[in-house]
Amino acid sequence: MALPLPAKVSLGIGSAGLLLVVINQLSAPLIEPALIRAGVLAALLAVGLMLVAILWTRAVPEASARVALQGDEGLLLADHLPEPLARELGWGSQMLLTASPAAVVLVLWRERVLLRRGLLADTPFSPGPICARALERGQAISLVNLALYPGRAEFDALLPELPAVLVQPLANQGLLLVGGWSPRCFSRSDLIWVEGWGQRLTAEMLEHDPSETA
Repeated sequence: MALPLPAKVSLGIGSAGLLLVVINQLSAPLIEPALIRAGVLAALLAVGLMLVAILWTRAVPEASARVALQGDEGLLLADHLPEPLARELGWGSQMLLTASPAAVVLVLWRERVLLRRGLLADTPFSPGPICARALERGQAISLVNLALYPGRAEFDALLPELPAVLVQPLANQGLLLVGGWSPRCFSRSDLIWVEGWGQRLTAEMLEHDPSETA
């Protein structure tokens, strides 16, 4: 992982300082207690700067690179949706795609796809075991690195080679799926935002039942 510039500067100064302390001690004609104490303090300061550089990389980790996902940018909205629900779907999906690392958003309600937005695949999506587990538990499932999960083929129809997926249940009747651009791309605030919009979307769909207009 590449070091940010401030960490490089801190590491360089610390390494140079430690090297100068060693040279100074070795080149001194007479080793006195005062020189030893000064050398120890200088060495501690140099090592401290080097530790700051290491901790800096942990505090500000390098973001994962975006995966080159294949798909055409677009919006698919189910026909004959109630106007308030259509507005909510349009607003929320646009916010996710612009304010989070989301590459694709899909909303499924009572086995009917109401919305697909972002990078679109040509294949229809059908929920599998992971989605069923999220519905059964009533809790979101965050797959931070999809390549590590044996059941990742379930989401190939959402978008091939997706590196990360959020599966947010909508009560026990629907799903909100959000695919990310890179592994571990979704932050804690993204998870909270998706959960909040999922609750709002559920209330909207229970009030304006889209199955009655299908």
